Amino acid sequence: MLTKRIIPCLDIKNGRTVKGVNFVDLRDAGDPVELAKQYAQLGADELVFLDISATLEGRKTMHDMVLRVAEQVNIPFTVGGGISSIKDVDDLLHCGADKVSINSSAIKRPELVNELSKKFGSQCIVVAIDAKEIKGEWMVHLAGGTIPTNLNLFEWAKDVEQRGAGEILFTSMNNDGTKSGFANEALAKLSKTVNIPIIASGGAGNIQHFIDTFKAGKADAALAASVFHFGEIKILDLKRELRDQDIAVRL
Repeated sequence: MLTKRIIPCLDIKNGRTVKGVNFVDLRDAGDPVELAKQYAQLGADELVFLDISATLEGRKTMHDMVLRVAEQVNIPFTVGGGISSIKDVDDLLHCGADKVSINSSAIKRPELVNELSKKFGSQCIVVAIDAKEIKGEWMVHLAGGTIPTNLNLFEWAKDVEQRGAGEILFTSMNNDGTKSGFANEALAKLSKTVNIPIIASGGAGNIQHFIDTFKAGKADAALAASVFHFGEIKILDLKRELRDQDIAVRL
């Protein structure tokens, strides 16, 4: 049985880890290098590092910080933000990233997913999808959730899977930072739509929310930020509770 993964997310802006609600009202959550080191020691299965303002500011992900984080961790490490070419991915993998996450660049030029998966293998290409439920329809947004598109979440997920994406990181903009639980209905539908792993993101507030997203949402992994950054949930406590609920995790 494949184990479910617990993934802390480091959203980076101006060299600091930040966290907001519904993609706005950001507050400081600490030094990303120190946080990454702690999470690797405290039982995280993977880490996701998102340079959340890189696309908006028209620049590349901060390579120096990626190098420093990679030196501190011994678990898989995914990097996203401002990635739009084979060279960008090549540079980040050489800096120590294990996987890359692309979002806006894939929407603007879907062929990028084909190119990257062919060059580097689908196992290291994660397509991040930020979507918002609007009048009953899940619509994809780009540029850190600031620009709506006419793409439907489920159709876009199927498209990127066919293009070679190895994993989907789905963030519900409605749930993000609210601590009200993951978007399990959408996640369950997504799991029926595609045959690649899905990382649930947006809405974690307590341990029950993780149980629900693995059982009801059929997620393969659950990503969270503030509940880990501010010590509200300890990863080992979470994993023990998941194991007690017959959810397979790595302890």
